[in-house]
Amino acid sequence: MSSVLKTNALESEAIYIFREVISQFEKPVLLFSGGKDSITLVRLAQKAFFPAKIPFPLLHVDTGHNFPETIAFRDKLVEELGLELIVRNVQDAIDEGKVVEETGKYSSRNSLQTTTLLDAIEEFKFDACIGGARRDEEKARAKERIFSVRDDFGQWDEKNQRPELFDLLNGKIENGQNVRVFPISNWTELDVWSYIEQEQIEIPSIYFSHKRKVFIRDGMIWSHSPFVYQDEDEEIEERIVRFRTVGDMSCTAAVDSYAATISEVVGEIRASTISERGARIDDKRSEAAMEKRKQQGYF
Repeated sequence: MSSVLKTNALESEAIYIFREVISQFEKPVLLFSGGKDSITLVRLAQKAFFPAKIPFPLLHVDTGHNFPETIAFRDKLVEELGLELIVRNVQDAIDEGKVVEETGKYSSRNSLQTTTLLDAIEEFKFDACIGGARRDEEKARAKERIFSVRDDFGQWDEKNQRPELFDLLNGKIENGQNVRVFPISNWTELDVWSYIEQEQIEIPSIYFSHKRKVFIRDGMIWSHSPFVYQDEDEEIEERIVRFRTVGDMSCTAAVDSYAATISEVVGEIRASTISERGARIDDKRSEAAMEKRKQQGYF
């Protein structure tokens, strides 16, 4: 009973946050990656505004190196729900010389998303960007408020956060500023999966166990892909794996798993002693990798 009450409380809080966004901002957008957290946000937004449609578009910053299963699911969900989807591509920023493609063993387009995101915010004049970041994921995200103000350069100052006492959310911003909004900030990975199980939400197949061509580097399971650099001595093998988090293929590692259903995934997470960000390769670059990206404008 206590777990049900907790989940309902988290759902109610998220719905309240969504409604505060609509009441306080003129042009919000939901940042959508096709991962479990952003899919959960879509379900919560549906509930917040039912029977009306979700009153803002979805924005996907596409690195061009995403898992094909995720992109297929994204397009399917948007079509089924009749949602507006805006896609902006990192490749365009590379072609225009705004960012430089990384090379080498640990090259990734993940950090290059920042420029594309900030350009999209400026293009559409979005004043609130809703995302699925959670405080339990990573130390820098634990510092975020639910309404996280960014300056007119899109930058985040962790020392200039507004208090949010008694769940009062202050969306007042100056010209040029925008706010990043985190409706499931107080959720854990287990909360998200329990909600997906409770609501019977469909998610991409890569979250469940499947046979995949991979290789091992630094003790992590990397996907074999044209987008991922691979040394000649790194042997390809087939393993039964799944993904706990979904991002760019070059920065998301798999985990060995036979969990083929949502209930099996929930059981696996309950027993796990490693956080889901432990499978994010880009977080290994430095102790403060995520915080530095956020300060530069990353979500």
